[in-house]
Amino acid sequence: MQSKKLGDYTLDSIIYIALIAMGLMTLLPFANVLSKSISEEWAIVSGKVGIIPVGFQLDTMKYVVTNGQFLHSLFISISVAVIGTLLSLLLTALTAYPLSKRELPGIGVVIVLFIFTMMFNGGIIPNYLLIRQLGMIDSLSALVLPALISVFNLLVIKSYFESLPISLEESAKLEGARNYTILFRIILPLSGPVLATIGLFYAVYYWNDYFNPLIYINSTDLKPLQLYLQDIVINADSSKLNQSADDLMNVPAEGVRSATVIASTIPILLVYPYLQKYFIKGVLIGSVKG
Repeated sequence: MQSKKLGDYTLDSIIYIALIAMGLMTLLPFANVLSKSISEEWAIVSGKVGIIPVGFQLDTMKYVVTNGQFLHSLFISISVAVIGTLLSLLLTALTAYPLSKRELPGIGVVIVLFIFTMMFNGGIIPNYLLIRQLGMIDSLSALVLPALISVFNLLVIKSYFESLPISLEESAKLEGARNYTILFRIILPLSGPVLATIGLFYAVYYWNDYFNPLIYINSTDLKPLQLYLQDIVINADSSKLNQSADDLMNVPAEGVRSATVIASTIPILLVYPYLQKYFIKGVLIGSVKG
């Protein structure tokens, strides 16, 4: 085996240093927000909080996580993310399976039509008019149904299905299994990595979705967490917080904003460790045939 030269080690060192520096830069804003959420009020107001907390207090976080509107919006976001992810995975898999069969007549035209929708769409106003005509304005269905199938995710699952041995399906058909039986009992159980990966993509999308609730949701009772965050960022000053005089001394407005961001980020971060082992494998196998 040929040993590395000094220049190779130098280049590797530069690449690693650059990647570490970029990673730290992406963490700086999060560290600043986290520090503000647990720092003392005087330090936040005087602008002395950077990436390291100044003092320590949990009054701000306690106020945020015990706030009734926050908990209700959190429930709405979790409901939309769970229901949307499950429905999206099911429909995407059901659509990707027949598209993975190249022997079907006209399959090339159908795939082109799907890809066309990735580049062109009707726009905001036609989409809004359609949602209104269907009677979904100010309902949670407007947050789930329009985004049920992502064409990119569809193509990834399709490629994964194409990479599975065709002999599995042929053997099942010889035993009398039908297409739905093959899909749900053979194909999907073997597709854990790509389904976990695409499920994570869908879950993050539904969790972070801000624009659709902004234009489709009017009722306060149906506001997901992202709209609640907007209200906090705009209205979280001492004159508008619903607190007692003692609370106002310990819960600064900037700290409320930061604590709300942290509290809303934690649930989706908890999902990553359970799906991490599938993530890389699912993307690589689903993106490259063979």
